[in-house]
Amino acid sequence: MNDKKRQFVNFGFYKIHPEWRKLSFQEREKGKQEFISVIEEYSKQIIILPYTLVGIRGDCDFMLWKIGCELKDFTDLQARLFGTGIGPYLETPYYYLAMTRRSIYFDPVDPSHDGERTKIIPGKRKFLFVYPFIKTRDWYALSKEKRQEMMTEHIITGNRYPSVKLNTTYSYGLDDQEFVVAFETDNPEDFLDLVMELRESQASRYTKQDTPTFTCMAANIREVLNSLMIEREKATLTKG
Repeated sequence: MNDKKRQFVNFGFYKIHPEWRKLSFQEREKGKQEFISVIEEYSKQIIILPYTLVGIRGDCDFMLWKIGCELKDFTDLQARLFGTGIGPYLETPYYYLAMTRRSIYFDPVDPSHDGERTKIIPGKRKFLFVYPFIKTRDWYALSKEKRQEMMTEHIITGNRYPSVKLNTTYSYGLDDQEFVVAFETDNPEDFLDLVMELRESQASRYTKQDTPTFTCMAANIREVLNSLMIEREKATLTKG
């Protein structure tokens, strides 16, 4: 395994403090532009994909999916974001760190697939479903052959839903969970049906935790920040 090809993956969920909405239109716009400028600067060296969760969850408003080869890029980016006009009003209720790595299970549908998943290529679909994942200790006590048998069933089920793309990342020793999984799709109903079907699989008996679950909608960073509040001043100007 070539470690140089592997990526760090961060899912940062943010909540805006209500006090931010009491600022003047000019202050909010200035903070937004500062935030956008930092995102644009760091997008030259790492992948940053913004998503809104406004109206979907009450405990977070947006998410930044960050993918890069150096952890320092994540810490530097976050420090810069906190230094913008929005920074003092930002909370981070959830923050997940993981890495890519080669899967130990083979794909029975496509035997030529060598399991290399060391590089994430986001499909940029409309919806992203993210959750941390932990297996029971009993799972690791099973033989590799038994686990492969159950994962084969799992993989075959997933392949019946080609509109859903799975990104599996690993957190062993890096964070509290063992995996963070992110499903990309344009069809939420397909993801719902897939998860319902997977609940009946043998492998699901060895799931210890797979919450919280986040439904995220893709948007550019300006759209994400604008979703935090409909600007009355802007609406008035547009109307006039």
